[in-house]
Amino acid sequence: MAILEVIAASGATALIISMIVFALNADSAKTGNWIIPAVLSIVFFLYSAITVSQEGLTGFWTEHIRDMWGTQIWLDLLLAIGIGFFLLAPQAKAVGMKLFPWLVFILCTGCIGLLAMLARFLYLKDRAESAP
Repeated sequence: MAILEVIAASGATALIISMIVFALNADSAKTGNWIIPAVLSIVFFLYSAITVSQEGLTGFWTEHIRDMWGTQIWLDLLLAIGIGFFLLAPQAKAVGMKLFPWLVFILCTGCIGLLAMLARFLYLKDRAESAP
């Protein structure tokens, strides 16, 4: 199995396991949950930086217009990012986050920015809940 297949399969496996664990524990509020999206954002940023350095800044566009599957994946990613921002924005605003800088960051980086925004929101929420 090629390294890219291993990375793709590992990512899918990790997502499935994470979603199952979250579904089973969705009612239990835990502090420190911000660390998970923060680490994921950093790791994905590093992987993306390597990809950009090897493939170029606009390589993603070539992949997404190559065929119907590429365009379908592009549209799916856009919808996922839009859904994430739509659900997170009101809560983020409620804890004092300025939305437009995050919106620009997300539009420029995709899920890297959305994960970072989620981490920041969870951090601020934890801090607000633990304040006297």
